[in-house]
Amino acid sequence: MSEISIVQMESLIREQLPFAVESGFILESLADGRAVVRAPYRSSFLRPGGTIAGPVMMGLADYAIYAALLSRIGLVELAVTTSFNINFLSRPGEADLIADAGIIKLGKRLAVGEVEIVSADRNNLVAHVTATYSIPPDSA
Repeated sequence: MSEISIVQMESLIREQLPFAVESGFILESLADGRAVVRAPYRSSFLRPGGTIAGPVMMGLADYAIYAALLSRIGLVELAVTTSFNINFLSRPGEADLIADAGIIKLGKRLAVGEVEIVSADRNNLVAHVTATYSIPPDSA
């Protein structure tokens, strides 16, 4: 069972993470160690060459892993990214991006997660992400 609801996560995002709000990211599902987040397509996300900018995908993935982690540990706002690796695999279409995140290892102080980002129009894998989060000691 999830330690945090979608409503609680959305409230935290509104209050603490304005970038995610401004980007229009939508938390579609949240379960025990899993989250799906959508980035609705915007022309403002494009970089020269007409593809979605890497920082948009990185922000989407980080949000998704954060949500997946909080679904396991509860509202621990100060859990932070300590390591982030992204592999851009194919050019996304002019469509929404969907990030499917999961926690693959949860320890007392560190959590490791991964994300697959797909382009909704082609359902093709656009990027793969792995990240490590630090969990503050007073949250245990």
